[in-house]
Amino acid sequence: MTQRQRKRQGLGDHEVQVWQTFFRMQEVLRGRIEQQLQACSGLSTADYTVLAVISGAEDGRLRAYHLGAMMGWEKSRMHHQLTRMSKRGLVERHSGEARAIYVTLTQKGREALTDAAPQHSEHVRQLFINCLRPEQLDQLADISATLLTNLQRPENAGDACTEEE
Repeated sequence: MTQRQRKRQGLGDHEVQVWQTFFRMQEVLRGRIEQQLQACSGLSTADYTVLAVISGAEDGRLRAYHLGAMMGWEKSRMHHQLTRMSKRGLVERHSGEARAIYVTLTQKGREALTDAAPQHSEHVRQLFINCLRPEQLDQLADISATLLTNLQRPENAGDACTEEE
């Protein structure tokens, strides 16, 4: 079967079941993690992720453009998230060379991440890690890496709509 023929073919019953189960699992997991993180720390998942990524940067700062690329976010989403976090005193933006904008954590942002991390890790362990056997974790890591590689290919970025001939 050619790639063109596969594109025109719908999903089979088993494929639909696998996709729907995977999709539902992601939605429920994200929702539970978001609820617990918000309740325990006052941070959204987006807040926590931004803080964690910046804290892992080599010199404690990242270009806003690179932060957005690392998170897979569009420029406008990154801008709005950083604006909200700046107003709450979690991050600061600084101008750099060639109109670059750099983002750093404030002391309040570092403290928020430090306070949230242990409980967040425990929730991830409780809801995700502990219910899988070590070999299942390895399989999931391998499957996730395969999917990420596919998603990051240039031909899979942008507008996914294709015209039927």
